[in-house]
Amino acid sequence: MKYILALDQGTTSSRAILFNDKAEVVTKTQKEFPQHYPKPGWVEHEPDDIWLSQISVAREAIEKANVSPRDIAAIGITNQRETTILWDRETGRAVYPAIVWQCRRSAERIEQLKQLGKADIIKDKTGLVLDAYFSASKIEWILDHVDGLRERAEKGEIAFGTVDTYLIWKLTRGNVHATDVTNASRTMLYNIHTLEWDDELLELFRIPRAILPEVMDSAGDFGMTHPEVIAGIEIPIRGVAGDQQASLFGQLCTDAGMVKNTYGTGCFMLMNTGDKIKNSQTGLISTIAWKRGDEIRYALEGSVFIAGAAIQWLRDELKMIYDAAQSEYYAGLVDDSDGVVVVPAFTGLGAPYWNMRARGAIFGLTRGTKREHIVRATLESIAYQTLDILTAMKQDTGLRVPHLQVDGGAAANGFLMQFQADMLNTTVRRLKVTETTALGAAYLAGLEVGVWQSVEQLRTLQADVTVFKPSKSRQWIEVHYDQWQDAVRRVME
Repeated sequence: MKYILALDQGTTSSRAILFNDKAEVVTKTQKEFPQHYPKPGWVEHEPDDIWLSQISVAREAIEKANVSPRDIAAIGITNQRETTILWDRETGRAVYPAIVWQCRRSAERIEQLKQLGKADIIKDKTGLVLDAYFSASKIEWILDHVDGLRERAEKGEIAFGTVDTYLIWKLTRGNVHATDVTNASRTMLYNIHTLEWDDELLELFRIPRAILPEVMDSAGDFGMTHPEVIAGIEIPIRGVAGDQQASLFGQLCTDAGMVKNTYGTGCFMLMNTGDKIKNSQTGLISTIAWKRGDEIRYALEGSVFIAGAAIQWLRDELKMIYDAAQSEYYAGLVDDSDGVVVVPAFTGLGAPYWNMRARGAIFGLTRGTKREHIVRATLESIAYQTLDILTAMKQDTGLRVPHLQVDGGAAANGFLMQFQADMLNTTVRRLKVTETTALGAAYLAGLEVGVWQSVEQLRTLQADVTVFKPSKSRQWIEVHYDQWQDAVRRVME
């Protein structure tokens, strides 16, 4: 039996999952690492913490599985996107802490660029909205704030990478400086039409080309691990993708119109738009889904800021539930929310509203309102926000959505998934294997080395699916969605 080792480097923890050739989880290991908040709105990681946590769980996963490292056919890597690391090419040591995707320190620079009228050119070239979220302004900030670094960067002494690139560098002991197209497309420096680093954008952000990694396909040859790094042997690295794109591939959303939604702290919804870039008129992001040989797939992406975090709010702040699973129990105790609508705009509203000033609210309270109604309405708000994004995607693309693939922690909530299916009037499908981000990286690597021969073969391995079928009338959907949209309008007034 052959195995694929997936390294899943996330924002708060590093995980390693060993899959067998039936795409089943053999072992799973995880280790959290510290988050640093040096100033309000700033978020940093120590690159050494990222690396040491990731390599330790990789070694542990192999040891726990009690398999020969020689039976590991390849490694796949998936990662938190946009997080930015610069390091010394000679020593491999980071020259500054990793600036995390959540960090807002470069927001003032972004506003300056907006005032200079640069938003449209960035959107046209990269598919992205001009925002501090992406890597470009983070790189620029580090080059501006570390003495002498820009000069060293121009001499080729410094390397830049998103987390995937940093891990590849460390795994190969500096032999490979590369990223894949999905991660490159999140830097705000990569032209998704020409599939090249864009000179005009590099000049705009004053970033030397010498620091940039080679951009490769999502399934390809990213080198071999150094024998001293893992288990005393070389293991090929053959698949790399940013976390949300990896999840899209892990869900096998390989055809245009197929959509996945990850229910985490927020929601990340991606729609495969085929081999064509779809420019959004509703505030969504156009991005590269993956590239395998001559096959390139693009996607539209929309984000819900508060999803699972709203369930945590019920638990931690309102003390209405003891744990997240209990929310399903309380929601099932009542037939409906009795007119209560929760808008969890705790940090503003994302797509398609894009209102940063909106704040959360609960509407429709009466003397008869009970905990169960508020808990149910909070879960319903996650489904409503998902419908907002999917409606925008359909409007932008005109594509038919055959079903919604789901993953993430809150996807385990049966009430939420059924309500989601009802509101979308679309079948919702939940895989037995919930680790779809790691699975996507494993699929990319496994296809590249021949553990699996085709996507069609992978589909036969995904037979164990829980299906939620829509059961409500069009009138029922419209009444509920009208209540939601009215509540959203009111928090934006």
